[in-house]
Amino acid sequence: QVQLVESGGGLVQAGGSLRLSCAASGRTFSNYYMGWLRQAPGKEREFVAGILYSGGSTYYADSVKGRFTISRDNAKNTMYLQMNSLKPEDTAVYYCAADQRLQRVLVGTAGYWGQGTQVTVSS
Repeated sequence: QVQLVESGGGLVQAGGSLRLSCAASGRTFSNYYMGWLRQAPGKEREFVAGILYSGGSTYYADSVKGRFTISRDNAKNTMYLQMNSLKPEDTAVYYCAADQRLQRVLVGTAGYWGQGTQVTVSS
């Protein structure tokens, strides 16, 4: 059974940092795009960052470029999102997603999803 499990969310002051983790199990994601999406209260889910699990190519939403860094550790089957210079508008539930097609990760229709982790940034 495929599982994506996020961790690392929490409460942080504006300007602070958090690192999210997404542990994958149940299959090999070597040819999958993986990504982070977020959903704030009353808003639609939006793409944050993506990475080809084996190739290392990365993609970012304009709103997080220069502040967030996506990476992965294939030996641990884990993907990370390092979030620096956090802003109150980054407050959301962050979801890990995986799919063989990048477009599906970008638009939020990926085949595999984690349960989400809450990130709250106070001003």
